[in-house]
Amino acid sequence: MPYVWQPSEADIRSSNLHALMQERGLSSYEELWKWSVSSRKEFWSAMVARLDIHFLKKPGKADLRDPEHPVWFPGARLNIVESCFQAPEDAMAVRWRAEGESPMREMSYRALSGLTDQVAQGISSAYKPGDALAIVMPLSPESIALYLGIIKAGCAAVGIADSFSSKEIARRVAISGAKAVFTIERYRYGGRELSPYERVRAAAHGKAVVLGKAQAGDTAWEDFLGPEKPFRAVSRDAEDTTTVLFSSGTTGDPKAIPWTHSTPMKCASDAHLHHDIHPGGRLCWPTSLGWMMGPWLIYASLINRASICLYQGSPTSREFCEFVQDANVTMLGVVPTLVKAWRASRAAEGLDWSSIRAFSSTGECSNAEDMEWLMQRAGGRPVIEYCGGTELGGGYVTSTVVQQNYPSQFSTPALGLDFALLDGDREADSGEVFLIPPSVGLSQRLLNKDHHEVYYAGCPSPDGKVLRRHGDAARRLPNGYYQLLGRIDDTMKLSGIKVSSADVERACLGAVKECAAVGVPPADGGPERLVLYVVPLRETSPAKLKEALQQAIREELSPLFRVGEVRVVDALPRTASGKVMRRELRQQSSPRR
Repeated sequence: MPYVWQPSEADIRSSNLHALMQERGLSSYEELWKWSVSSRKEFWSAMVARLDIHFLKKPGKADLRDPEHPVWFPGARLNIVESCFQAPEDAMAVRWRAEGESPMREMSYRALSGLTDQVAQGISSAYKPGDALAIVMPLSPESIALYLGIIKAGCAAVGIADSFSSKEIARRVAISGAKAVFTIERYRYGGRELSPYERVRAAAHGKAVVLGKAQAGDTAWEDFLGPEKPFRAVSRDAEDTTTVLFSSGTTGDPKAIPWTHSTPMKCASDAHLHHDIHPGGRLCWPTSLGWMMGPWLIYASLINRASICLYQGSPTSREFCEFVQDANVTMLGVVPTLVKAWRASRAAEGLDWSSIRAFSSTGECSNAEDMEWLMQRAGGRPVIEYCGGTELGGGYVTSTVVQQNYPSQFSTPALGLDFALLDGDREADSGEVFLIPPSVGLSQRLLNKDHHEVYYAGCPSPDGKVLRRHGDAARRLPNGYYQLLGRIDDTMKLSGIKVSSADVERACLGAVKECAAVGVPPADGGPERLVLYVVPLRETSPAKLKEALQQAIREELSPLFRVGEVRVVDALPRTASGKVMRRELRQQSSPRR
């Protein structure tokens, strides 16, 4: 029998889910979920009240007649940043430590709010509401204040991973139309000095604001900040853009997905209900503002009046694991690749993680043995498996602290949202995931693609339902839980980051004549392996070919992506129209054939 965590009566009664059930007069989680999807207006009204979302002008009644374009908060005026500072001023907002440094740096809600206002003052003096401003920085107290200050000033923060190459940074700046880039001169990661600023300058973009020493033509962080005085949040419509994030499509440019002032309500709701975040909780999730979990972590923590715990450096290290202990983290988020690395290196051996009440795992399919090992690091606490997407603002399938918890299994669709598994046009126990809209958090537009074509065009409509394409494959298990099977389209998740096959192939083409990239989950579950099918330019050894391709991917995309296997072929399989048959290659590579 697989390992199972059984919630105690105390676990259940102290949970936010139990409080909501009591509030609604419901006796079980199953009843609560059914209510949340049958009465979506009422569910989200209840969550707005529970989260104490601050409106400058209250919304009218939601209009959900068009599931593709619902109007959740008609007539409302707000700035979501105001909902992030409702904890006591002296409560801890951020705990932070940099690699190679022993002191723990702490910042109260009062101090974070003050720095956010200084950023907003600087933004408002140079830019106007609606302008896009890019952030190419690791998470730190300064980058959190920067992110919130941009939004408080009525502008949009463009999240770009600081691990990206200059070419990829330039690409995302151009797509978003960012008017400036905020970055950091250098920081320590895995024993090396990294310089995002050098890559930002090489991207040949205009003005940069730099945390550290700025070169001629750019501005130092201290010179950019405005005066130390309160800043009045700019009033915005609920559907105005706050954030632009990128998620790779199957070909060409990455999708540019705007988050609005209502998207954070989904982040905070999922954290409140499924991750059971309470005031005073301490959340740690190794991530960045270039991945949706960066903004998610900010809203999940601050709207729920909890603390953000940040480690600036490599999360695979013993030093990071010690930080988790020293910061008394109560909820630790992971990607499965990270857990596998800790287990192999024994980085968490002998540490006291007893403060952890729950883990959460997202970004990749996980391995049950690795997740069971993780649970035991905190005396057998649950892992909230959590899967969604940038275009959801959170999850569509997850776990809870009031249900039995099995490693690598999802116990429920997320509250307020439902999905269908289809095999062709028929509902099945195993198949492609289609979301059943509407929900707060679901995107309604893209900056550089046709939203309807990407998510709705050509979707099946069983029983007349409007369905939204998502791209995952999943199966319903005999116990009623769910297991993810990976992606059905031509994207993959490497080290928890979604990337398109086309992006990987483009990076490799200087080293080979032709290339097809597929992500393949191992037979025992866990993160996808990158398998490359290549037609070589010339005869060479497999080891040298793999090394050359790895180097190309490191330089063109990200040093986080690892080549699992290279397979040399005479020609790539193609359709009659010339398209590479990646699904066939994925099937050839799959250990589950």
